[in-house]
This record gives sequence, structure tokens and C-alpha cells, in this order.
Amino acid sequence: MTYKELAKRFLDSANISIGDSLKIQKENISYEGILLDRSEDADDGYIVLKLDSGYNLGVDINNASIELIEKGDRPKIGYDSLEIEKDPNKMNISIISTGGTVSSIIDYKTGAVHPAFTADDLLRANPELLDLANYEVKALYNILSENMKPEYWIESANSIVNDILEGSDGVVVAHGTDTMHYTSAALSFILKTPVPIVVTGAQRSSDRPSTDAYLNLFNSVGAAKSEIADVSVCMHAGLDDSTCNLHKGTKVRKMHTSRRDTFRSINSEPIATLKDGKIGDINPHVNYTKRGSNELEVNNDLEYKTALIKSFPGIQNELIDYHIDKGYKGLVLEGTGLGHIPDYMLDSITRAKDENIAIVMSSQCLYGKTNMNVYSTGRKLAHANVISGGDMIPETAYVKLCWTLGQTDNIEEVEKIMKTNIAGELSQKSSLKYFLN
Repeated sequence: MTYKELAKRFLDSANISIGDSLKIQKENISYEGILLDRSEDADDGYIVLKLDSGYNLGVDINNASIELIEKGDRPKIGYDSLEIEKDPNKMNISIISTGGTVSSIIDYKTGAVHPAFTADDLLRANPELLDLANYEVKALYNILSENMKPEYWIESANSIVNDILEGSDGVVVAHGTDTMHYTSAALSFILKTPVPIVVTGAQRSSDRPSTDAYLNLFNSVGAAKSEIADVSVCMHAGLDDSTCNLHKGTKVRKMHTSRRDTFRSINSEPIATLKDGKIGDINPHVNYTKRGSNELEVNNDLEYKTALIKSFPGIQNELIDYHIDKGYKGLVLEGTGLGHIPDYMLDSITRAKDENIAIVMSSQCLYGKTNMNVYSTGRKLAHANVISGGDMIPETAYVKLCWTLGQTDNIEEVEKIMKTNIAGELSQKSSLKYFLN
């Protein structure tokens, strides 16, 4: 037990331990619930209850009385692997967990959310998923998504390939939301797939009443069973628990720190909506690959010495020079407006050109296309062989350049690939209707 001093004596007086049901009375108010643990650095003098409503409540024990209702078991984490008999009438879906909020618990050392559930635990927490399919589950990583690395994209892709070769009809990747769109873009370039690959996550952990984990997972399995054989992202469509949107993996971005509908299609629209584990409306304006259209193919060579640099007032040449001196092979610039950086940086851009370093221009505006033919600085950048990123969001442009430089180091070939639509990342036209839709 992490309760100490005042709180520990208070609980010991009624022989109460973590997991017990209790009643606490303060003045004219009483609370009933299950005693939860607390973070080790929490202030003394409070206890935490899990109420029947599902919410957690901190109670000041000053001038309070306490009564044991029923002894209980301390919550446990970690079980033997699930052994579930397969139903021959159901599709076989793989769930690969990489960590993140969708597969997290509370770390009592810090009181923070910590990735600790296995992929099996996702099924235990969401048993309704068993109505939809047979599952092969595994925890590939147990990390928060800020710790994701390009080499993990390759390992994730290889794991997906193995599952497909072993008969999986679709794959769900449980992932932290902060860098989910990097991973979905990477898998989109690395893999050609005959079956759906769906990346999903949660903004709020499974122990919270407002969690979005269940709906996202349930509908992701529905997407993995569908005919839409793209790499996609499936997340809440709105603030309620009604539907999810299925976004193209190269056209999606996290747009809010905490909203459950944080993921939006940028310069595009969602491929489809999902409700109750089934595809609803499919958008006729968004192209997608149908199940079985592609042979399984993997191109997993990446150039790790690639960087994403954001332009800002006062940016200095030394940022570009640093990456040249450190041997970087490619840079994505997140320019202003149509794709601009200060004209005094042209010397370093020219130096990068002379060093055979690929530079791609994207826009921090996110919506719309880069166009370096409108203003004089843009034309100078184009003359220095800066490659237009079209309407790719900066993160997708970065991932694509990592992948492209893994295929070739010839700058002309790099430019050709970057300007070719590989996985739906480039739109033929830029439309105003997509703006914050």
C-alpha cells in the first residue's frame, strides 16, 4: 500500500486495504466505493475511491469516519495468455499493441498514465470484440508514442507481414495518438497489402468513464474486416460515442491535445464512417484499394538521417548547416505560407544542394498546397532544387522522404518519387472545402 502516515493510520483503524469496499462519512455526506491506490508522491490526508459510477474520487479524511463494507482483492495486472477457441465462421484479425493510452494503466509511482497492458489485456477489457472475429494478439512494444522510432516502423511492418502470411484477414495496430499519423504514413509507404491495416488508439485510458478506447477498437476491428484494404486510422468522429471515421493513413493528423475527435483528414475527407463495428457510408470522393487487389509487398529500407525543420522568424542558417555537417541525407522544411523560408537562408540551401542533400518544402499551414512559383524567394528555392511537397502535411512529407531515400540516393529519382502519388498522400487538386471540415 502506498498510503502512509495519516491516511495509513486512518485505513488501518478499520482494517481496510486496497480493493476493499468501504463507506466514508464526512459531515452530512457519505461516499461508498472501492479503495484505490495512490501515487507515491501524493499528499497525505486523502484516500481515493472508485465509485459505482466509474469515477474516481479523492476524499479528505479530516473529521471523517470510515466503515468497512466488504473485503476485496487488490487489483492485479498481468495474466496468462488468452486461449480462445476459434470460430471457423469468423474472420481472423490480428491485434498488434505498441503501447500508448489505449493500452495503459496508472503508474502509482508517479500517478501518470503508463503503458503496461498486453494485447491480450485489450481483449479482456473489451470482451465484446470477441463477437466480431477470431484474434491473434501480441504486444510488439510497450511504449508511449513519443518514444516511437523509424526502426520501430520497420519492425511493425515486418510483424504485420508475418501475420498476413499466416492467414490474417486484417490487422489492427494499437498505438499512442501523439505520433500515430507518422506510423500510419510509414506503413502506407513500406507496405502494399491485400488486407486492411487499421491503426487506432485512445485519447483517454480504459479506466476512465469517458474513455474512447472501446469504440475505437471495436470499429477498428470492423474496418479490418471490411473491403477497404488501405493503411488507415480509425478514431472517434465526434465528441459522443456514436461513430468513428476511417482516415487514409497519409492524410490524417492529430489536431487537438485532448478531444476524442482529434484526428482529422487534411486536404481530404475520411474514407468512410463506422458504427457498431460495421462500415457505414463510404465516401465516393476518396479512392481506396479493395481487398485482394494488391499482392503483399514490403519495401522497408529507410534513411534515418532525415530531419524535419520548422521555419520561424529569426531562424538561422546554422540549423541547416548543422544537419549538413552531421551527414544528414534529407531535410523537410516546414515553411510558411506557400512554402517559404527567409531569403538569407539561401546560402545554406545552396550548400545542401551542392552536398547532394534532398530538401523538400511543406507548409506549416497544413491545408492547401505549396507553390514556390508565386514569390521571388520561392522561385529561388526552386532554382536551388528544393522539391515541392504538394499538399502533403509536413509529417507525411518527412516519412515519405525517409522512405524515398531508403530506395535511392539519386536526387533526380528522389524528386520523381516525392512528386509521385504512392499511397494517396498527394492530391491532384487543392480544394477549399477541406479546410477544417
